[in-house]
Amino acid sequence: MTQLEEKLSKSDLSVQARKAKELGIYPYFREIESDQDTVVQISGKKVLMFGSNAYMGLTNHPKVKEAAIEATRKYGTGCAGSRFLNGTLDIHLQLERKLADFVGKEDAIIYSTGFQVNLGVVSCLTGREDYILWDELDHASIIEGHRLSFSNKLKFKHNDMESLEKQLRKCESDKIKLIVVDGVFSMEGDVADLPGIVELSKKYNAAVMVDEAHGIGVLGDHGRGTANHFGVTDNVDLIMGTFSKSLASIGGFIASSNDVINYLRYYSRPYIFSASITPGATAAASAALDIMLNEPERLEHLWELTHYALDGFRNMGCEIGKTSTPIIPLFIRDNNLTFTIVRELFDAGIFVNPVISPAVAPQDTLIRFSLMATHTKEQLDYALEAIGKIFKSHHLIP
Repeated sequence: MTQLEEKLSKSDLSVQARKAKELGIYPYFREIESDQDTVVQISGKKVLMFGSNAYMGLTNHPKVKEAAIEATRKYGTGCAGSRFLNGTLDIHLQLERKLADFVGKEDAIIYSTGFQVNLGVVSCLTGREDYILWDELDHASIIEGHRLSFSNKLKFKHNDMESLEKQLRKCESDKIKLIVVDGVFSMEGDVADLPGIVELSKKYNAAVMVDEAHGIGVLGDHGRGTANHFGVTDNVDLIMGTFSKSLASIGGFIASSNDVINYLRYYSRPYIFSASITPGATAAASAALDIMLNEPERLEHLWELTHYALDGFRNMGCEIGKTSTPIIPLFIRDNNLTFTIVRELFDAGIFVNPVISPAVAPQDTLIRFSLMATHTKEQLDYALEAIGKIFKSHHLIP
């Protein structure tokens, strides 16, 4: 074993993973042998999927799959270059126009992944004397983006407007101030206080960027996101979204004014130096967007399920925090117990995701339960009953 290998083998996460495997409760990298639907097959066993981000349930929609196939037939499997050089297709530009119109902005550009959007945008918009202000529960991609920036970084308490204002007061008035938040927080399922953030941004002349990865397809008119939901689109300067959730593909975008987007075209390194999103992924996202606009009943059903599930978990006595969305955290507050319950739920035919430290504080470990528009009430009833029995056996509920 080399010196490097020896050091890495002793890392905290490596040790935890080995122990979990020895106990038979390791919950990661489970091999799915079917499409991403409400029922998936793992190791030959069919289980209900309550761990997906496909909120609209479109990953196996016939129109989405056919769009990806047709684009692959016409353009091939990849672009073999960056957007900056030989990798811009007409369908890239068409989708960018659709996305800008969808979220209510002048222009948009597409990145190869949602992570790269935040990495490439947050890292390059502000200078050394400027400020980035971020919510302590922002997604890891936002955190990595501001780490790459030379700007001053100021963290504020989660969804706490008093804390945000305290940090804004520290900023020099003549410098750029960029507030970056998730619209819907990906683990806890609660929604950013965008009206409060917008009010403070006006008071302190700050710009606002919202990550709508988990807001698009969930909140707002036809799933346009958190900014639309609160009616503050015109007061939010940048809107980011991904294709890997409701848009049933892979990739991401940023939408803003013409000036901001044009700047990013020439200064955002992950955009300039990464290969373009594939033709198939582009066409799939475009088709999914069309379905969202043409089938509003999907969003209506998703919210019927969400209200039903939230009531069910609360009545059961589960601790679910401040969520008000299809992302429902079931707090366990113990790493090993979280792993054990995930295993027991899998044995009962239910797939959910464990969230443990260091992703959250050790006392905040949880099971992330998420809904899709294609789930049925009968599937949800089965999950609620199974979770209730298992939680009761571990004395997590009365």
